[in-house]
Amino acid sequence: MTLLNRTDCEGFHRRDFLQIGAAGALGLTLPGFLAAQAQARNKGGSRPAKARGVILLWLAGGPATIDMWDNKPEAPEGIRGEFKNIPTSVPGLFFSEPLPKSAQIANRLTVVRSLYHTIPSHGPASVFMTTGNKPTAALQYPSMGSLTAKLLSVPRGVPPYVTFGGNANTNFGMAGYLGTAYNPFLIEGNGVGGEKGRGNAGGSFSVRGLSLRGTFTLEDLEKRDKLLRQFDSTFTAYDRSSELLDGLDTFHQQALDILRSDRTREALDLSREKAATLEMYGNTPFGRGALAARRLIEAGVRFATVTFGGWDTHNQNFVRLKNNLLPVLDTVLSALVRDLEDRGLLDSTIVMVAGEFNRTPRINRNAGRDHWARSMAVVLAGGGFPRGYVHGSTDASGMAPATEPCTPDDLAATIFTHLGIDPHMELTTPTGRPMQLFREGRPIEKLLG
Repeated sequence: MTLLNRTDCEGFHRRDFLQIGAAGALGLTLPGFLAAQAQARNKGGSRPAKARGVILLWLAGGPATIDMWDNKPEAPEGIRGEFKNIPTSVPGLFFSEPLPKSAQIANRLTVVRSLYHTIPSHGPASVFMTTGNKPTAALQYPSMGSLTAKLLSVPRGVPPYVTFGGNANTNFGMAGYLGTAYNPFLIEGNGVGGEKGRGNAGGSFSVRGLSLRGTFTLEDLEKRDKLLRQFDSTFTAYDRSSELLDGLDTFHQQALDILRSDRTREALDLSREKAATLEMYGNTPFGRGALAARRLIEAGVRFATVTFGGWDTHNQNFVRLKNNLLPVLDTVLSALVRDLEDRGLLDSTIVMVAGEFNRTPRINRNAGRDHWARSMAVVLAGGGFPRGYVHGSTDASGMAPATEPCTPDDLAATIFTHLGIDPHMELTTPTGRPMQLFREGRPIEKLLG
């Protein structure tokens, strides 16, 4: 079944394409999935890695970063917003007033204020921001998460790339020319339960297709595995020269490892967290997703995307930001950065907060802001990025970068450099065409630390 859920003003849909069921996986589906991963795997990059994983906090719809990280209270009327500036823990750096918790951790953050591109449409802009390549009709580029799934290894029984919040769809967040083997594992559930998220089935997470459901038990799984091995033995007797059967056997075992493994299941069990930690993240789907992402990164996952929608603020921008959006983001970002640092994980984990574009500097007649890609800000933390640093600036009205302009492909190249992967290494498309990871991106030297 395909799930459709309209998320923005253009009718851009999220689609769930991860259709691996437990029973089917125990035949050929999941082992084939894993076999495809290994056959295509091409580890690259000889630079020393500063980071081992990435958590992308994706603000779907296009957040008004002009009212967040690059507030313009001195701009002319009709451009300046309703929020005042507040000081942060970095002298001379100011955030918008609905972000007091983020202001306190600014000394752990990198704020890029000079990012820009030229695509004011949700779908294509999302592709550019999440793949590091300008979209084209000729080729679907893989997301950064899919690239990490291909190029970086993970512990046994742990998925390399996961997404929370229904981010999997036809265009962005997916594997593109790498093939379905590198699509994200979709995490189901919202993590929000009863008292502090404990003791309530509604507060659970699970990996779609990688759990035993209904009356299908572990004993049933073992029986099916035994039967499949008997078939494999028969086929092998007829064709001992075939490498396919040996490969299927190996990857079938990996499929069972994932289904049996406690690592992923335990990482998604938030009841193991202290009540204070649950409270710090907040009892919201975004907060619970970020906490689960931290636990998965700790277990060995390489890339986790946690989606928080609702940022397409054509109407009542300031009311929605103040009452609904910014308080949740402020709580979750500050909690995640503090939590990673307390656990000794911040230096090895990149946190990225971004959406597809900014909103127009000029306020529309509905007290909203429209699509604007020619200037935007993103926030980064950990993984080798400099602390307490602001990169670039916009002009007085926030219309365009004024200093040190950079693009989404530059940012992606920088992130992969921190991961120890050469951003100019080449992969091969299904048609045999060599393709650099990021065609036009160049690492931003001042962000390399």
